[in-house]
Amino acid sequence: MATQANDSLTVGTATAKPGEAVRGVIPGPALAGGVQVAIPVTVINGAHAGPTFWVNAAIHGDEPEGPLACMLACARIDPGALRGAVVLVPCVNPLAFSAAERGNPLDTFAYDMNRFYPGKASGYFTERLADAHWQAMKDVADMEISIHSGGAHSFLDKAIFVDERPESVELAKAMGAGWGCIMSNFTKSGSPMAALNGAGKVGITVELGGRSYTSPERFRYVGEELAKSILNICFHYDMLDGQATYPDDATKGQQEALLAPASGIFLPEEGVKFLTMMKEGDRIARIVDIFGDEVGVLEAPADGMFFGLRALPNVNAGDWCCFFNKVEGPRD
Repeated sequence: MATQANDSLTVGTATAKPGEAVRGVIPGPALAGGVQVAIPVTVINGAHAGPTFWVNAAIHGDEPEGPLACMLACARIDPGALRGAVVLVPCVNPLAFSAAERGNPLDTFAYDMNRFYPGKASGYFTERLADAHWQAMKDVADMEISIHSGGAHSFLDKAIFVDERPESVELAKAMGAGWGCIMSNFTKSGSPMAALNGAGKVGITVELGGRSYTSPERFRYVGEELAKSILNICFHYDMLDGQATYPDDATKGQQEALLAPASGIFLPEEGVKFLTMMKEGDRIARIVDIFGDEVGVLEAPADGMFFGLRALPNVNAGDWCCFFNKVEGPRD
């Protein structure tokens, strides 16, 4: 919903006049003990008319990079200079975030909100919370990014999923320099990206961070990179004055998950690098047993690059080990 001059913008309990940034919540259902669950939101309503850019974070509770990015970006967006609006939802799934788990530990039937989104008003608890978020977003957002990371199980480097419409690819490239790993995802439901695209708007999913990057210095780095991308998108769409950057090596590809062929200790090959082109059959990692004998090998399934690796070296057969981008070619 493009903002108009002199119009206030309301999301949940937050109503921001032009040139204001206001915090509030999107009310959700109550717990058995009487505690009201609510989704925090910041509405930054620019002093000038323009599009509405919505940022979602922590739909998975073990992914704290998005909340950090939202707070850093919020501090750098001047509502008086903004054309349009930026809506920041730093914690879509507050029960999962409070438990530092991927999903809501109180909801065994709809644990992972990012598989049930946009939920339904008469569904399981997590579905009802997702529906509250969807009702708040669907008529307000013109474009949206959902921030994800590897969470507790892995590290994911800069990667983006799009539905391949030109406007979606444009938003992906507006994430800025270094965000050239752009893959296709045509899922029609289950995530904010899919739901918003189905409504004729534009949504993408972006990945950066995870367990291996939670030391203070590295965690701050991830938050800074994501915050810079939020600002870069504002520059690209002329919502703020500034020079946008773009990836000079953007590729098109498909994701493939690589699983452990054996149990033991997962050891990436010396010298392998994230987001670096490999040939089909190149070694990514090997698995050794507890005595050091090699019992399994992970190889590139096609020409492409890996953007995710497991964080824990101990591994059982069938465990997830790697996300690989099977690169189909460069993007224009």
